Parts: sequence; C-alpha cells; structure tokens
Amino acid sequence: QVQLVEAGGGLVQPGGSLRLSCSATVINGYTFRDYAMNWYRQGPGKERELVASITASGGSTNYADSVKGRFTISRDNAKNTVNLQMNSLRTEDSAVYYCNAQRTTRALILINYWGQGTQVTVSS
Repeated sequence: QVQLVEAGGGLVQPGGSLRLSCSATVINGYTFRDYAMNWYRQGPGKERELVASITASGGSTNYADSVKGRFTISRDNAKNTVNLQMNSLRTEDSAVYYCNAQRTTRALILINYWGQGTQVTVSS
C-alpha cells in the first residue's frame, strides 16, 4: 500500500510557475525507491494523460511533448517525495494533477497507486 498526497496547486497567470509536490507513505514490504513515479493530469471533459515520469532511481525522466522544456519532474528518495516544477504555464495546462506510484511485480503486473489530485488553473 502506498498513500499519496499532492499539494501545491492553485491559480496562476499564463507564463507563471507552480511547483507541485507529492508525499508518499509506503506501508508494505517495499520502499519508495521501488516505485517509478508519474504525474498525470485531467482537464474538464478530457481523458487523463501522462505528463511526466521518473524512474525509481531518479536516473531517467520522460515528458509529454506538450510540456517538454517547461516542466521538470524530480524525486527525493530520502524524503519520499516527488515534485513537478511547472514553468511558462499555459491555459491548456489547467487540469487536476495526479501523483501516481507504479511498481512492476515479478509476474510483470503493474501495480498503481493514486493521489486525490490537486487543481491547477492557469488564467489571466
């Protein structure tokens, strides 16, 4: 079981910045560093999309094309946190942002845990 709590959402003007954080509590036989971490987002009437990913070690990251160069995902395995620094925000970035923890079992089954989400609104 992994409990995830997001924070840092809010209202920001276009071109502004926000930093989202996700605090993880791992209450099974694994540790935070056993999980890849992802940020997803879902805007009104839209499908949930993967925004950014970071491997369990933090050694590799991936981003959606729409946010490359503007968003940065990072993790601190000592603090059990993952962050999403969002710069040069656009109105189309408005969405509920969800923190996701993912572990792959020995049988190659993907185990996912989700936070409740934090609202990001980009508007002038």
